Amino acid sequence: MSKVFETVKQVLYKESKAIMDAFESIDKAAIEKLVEIISQCKGKILLSGCGTSGAAARKIAHTLSCVERPAFFLEPADALHGGLGAVDSDDVVVLLSKGGASLEINSLIKPLKTKKAFIIGVTENEESVLAKESDLFIKIKVKEEADHTGLLATSSIIGVIAVFDAVAIASAEITGFTREKFSVIHPGGAVGQILLKKNQIN
Repeated sequence: MSKVFETVKQVLYKESKAIMDAFESIDKAAIEKLVEIISQCKGKILLSGCGTSGAAARKIAHTLSCVERPAFFLEPADALHGGLGAVDSDDVVVLLSKGGASLEINSLIKPLKTKKAFIIGVTENEESVLAKESDLFIKIKVKEEADHTGLLATSSIIGVIAVFDAVAIASAEITGFTREKFSVIHPGGAVGQILLKKNQIN
C-alpha cells in the first residue's frame, strides 16, 4: 500500500471516529434545549464563525433552511461593522469557535446581548469566554484532528456538522416538516426530480 493511500485511509478513519467522539461529548439537556430553541424560534437563526468554523456555520445555516428553519450566515467582520443591524430580539445567534477564543466571535457577544438576541455558544472549551457568556453552551469535542500536526480543523468540524445535522432532523420532526414541503423549496437537481416524481405518483 502506498504512503499516500495509507494517509488517506488514516484520515478517513480518524474523521469517522470524530462523530462518535462528538456523540460522547454532548450533553442531553443542552441538546434538547437547542432543538427546542431552533424549533420554536420566531425570528431568524444566524450562525457565525471564523475560518473553518465559518465554513461549518454556512453549511449548518443551509441545512436548517432546508427544513424550513430560516437560517443565515453572519460574517463576523461585517457584523462588527454595522451588520449587527440585521439582528432582532427574537433572533437566535449561534456562535461557533473550536477553542472559544476567537476575538471576532467574542466581540459579538456584548452587542448581541444588548440587542437581546439569544446566544448559543458552540465550543469544546467550557472555560472559554464564549462558553461562559452564552445563553446556552453546547460542548462538542473530538479526541484528535485528522492531520499529522493535530492542528488543522478537520475531525472537529466533522463533529460539529454531524451534531447540527442531527439537531436539524430532530427539529424537522418536531415542526412537522414533510417531503411535500421539501418539494416546494427544493425543485432543483436530482433531489427535486425525485420529489417531483413522487408527487406525480401520488
